[in-house]
Amino acid sequence: MTRLLQPVLAGVVTALVGFASSFAVVLAGLRAVGADQRQAASGLLALCVAIGVVAIWLGLRQRVPITIAWSTPGAALLVATGTVEGGFPVAVGAFVVSGLLVTAAGLFPALGRWIAAIPTPIASAMLAGVLLDLCVAPVRALAEVPMMAGPVVLTWALLSRFARKWAIPGALLVAVVAIALTGPGLGAVDVFPVIEPTVPSWNAQAMISIALPLFLVTMASQNVPGMAVMAGYGYRPPLRGILLSTGLASTLGAPLGGHAVNLAAITAALAAGPDADPDPGRRWIAAVTAGGSMIVLGLGAGLATALFLLSPPVLIEAVAGLALIGALASAITAAVAESEGREAAVVTFVVTASGLTLLGVGAVFWGLVAGGLMTLLYRQRKVSRAVSEERAVPEERVASEERVAGGDQAACEKR
Repeated sequence: MTRLLQPVLAGVVTALVGFASSFAVVLAGLRAVGADQRQAASGLLALCVAIGVVAIWLGLRQRVPITIAWSTPGAALLVATGTVEGGFPVAVGAFVVSGLLVTAAGLFPALGRWIAAIPTPIASAMLAGVLLDLCVAPVRALAEVPMMAGPVVLTWALLSRFARKWAIPGALLVAVVAIALTGPGLGAVDVFPVIEPTVPSWNAQAMISIALPLFLVTMASQNVPGMAVMAGYGYRPPLRGILLSTGLASTLGAPLGGHAVNLAAITAALAAGPDADPDPGRRWIAAVTAGGSMIVLGLGAGLATALFLLSPPVLIEAVAGLALIGALASAITAAVAESEGREAAVVTFVVTASGLTLLGVGAVFWGLVAGGLMTLLYRQRKVSRAVSEERAVPEERVASEERVAGGDQAACEKR
């Protein structure tokens, strides 16, 4: 019984940290693309249930600590994109397509390889541009609601130093206390679990602005790093099964408002590391427990949404931004780590962060386009330079040989 307690507790902590650290990002994203209170609460519940079902299924089947999460960068992408023509039904249609694309990546490995072929600086710069606006929110909150935001930011800073994994839950708890002390109370809102189906619809703008970027961000920023984290702890589960399961769960959860579920990248270490259990063969229990705990936490989606609505919007965005600062730092580092491709990465970041909308298409798509064109331009310049150098070498060799021959002839004439 004692041996079972450690991985179970690790699973509960994994779920609590994952939920508390980023549910505000999810709600902000769903609201940004047009969801009302009930639709946002339904989306959060659908994501929790999908995460739980997939985590339990894969954990029991593979006996590997496969931790599943919602796409936090994907939710940040929704915040950056905002409402598209057609409102939330069109966004839901984009969620469905994104889930189908993830499923297709599992069915056709070549598609996954194409995603992996996107240069790391470009993918990281795109993610950094998506995250920037939310990560600036704590600064805006300090200016607009200093009495509420100040204790939140201070709590986060102190816990980041002394108890890092509890920094965001602690900041969120302080924010909840501030909302309770200054808000009108929960009597006017529905705090019970909500299931609110939305009939999806489709248009080209949403496919380009939401579906394709959501798929790319989820693959490049969640599934690929998640596999790397697991490999670091000695686990190599088949990616195909993970993509099929999460893609199908995302597709089915989309009509209820869920945007995407995927392999966890940030919280994966909590279930796959030695703190979950000294025996690597028993750590799958932590992942399964985390899945079950997420389903239970999903029952509080109505309460979480109510707290979100009762607070000043910038305060919840500030909590979400604090949760994403580490991700932003990692993305910027990866984007500019290598000198080759740095200019293309910066262009991608600037265009993505600009928030521009051109021809009805959002900035994330144009950031990828701009970065891709810059990459091709610099690659072409590099090829041209290499060709010039190859041509110069024979010419220099001929000149050198002529100088040697001339010297030999002069020596002979002198003799």
